[in-house]
Amino acid sequence: MFNRILPRQVDNTYRGYKVALWLFGLLVFMKAGISLAASSTATLRRVPPTGSPWTHSRPPARGRSSLFALWGLSQLMICLLCVLVLVRYRAMVPFMFALLLLEHLSRKLILQIMPIDTTGAPPGYFINLGLLALMIGGLALSLWSKGDQTREREAYEA
Repeated sequence: MFNRILPRQVDNTYRGYKVALWLFGLLVFMKAGISLAASSTATLRRVPPTGSPWTHSRPPARGRSSLFALWGLSQLMICLLCVLVLVRYRAMVPFMFALLLLEHLSRKLILQIMPIDTTGAPPGYFINLGLLALMIGGLALSLWSKGDQTREREAYEA
């Protein structure tokens, strides 16, 4: 299993189930959309050319908007790496599933340690739950191949 997550040779040879590639593509598409939405959550207004070309209505909103934009950019960069893996280096699909899962769970842990004060349930709760299920299922399917089943069956029959 460790050799599947970190293969010795990084090429376009993929050994897992093909449905995991489709799940990976869907996951990357959804995460790219979320990252683009997070980058554009700031409410910007145009100001005269005396100062900065873009400003926010209140100073605290600037920091919040900057954090969302930075987080969205980092997520978009990860998605671009995922697209590269999907197109050219498919042997790394299990690694990218594991990396995305680790990143997702690490964010959840940080939010447990340092919660954000909210007035209600976050709107993306079910979307994040779906993404988590996609990552876990995709990782399992990318690590498990039909050859593994054949070898287990042969060992059982012997």
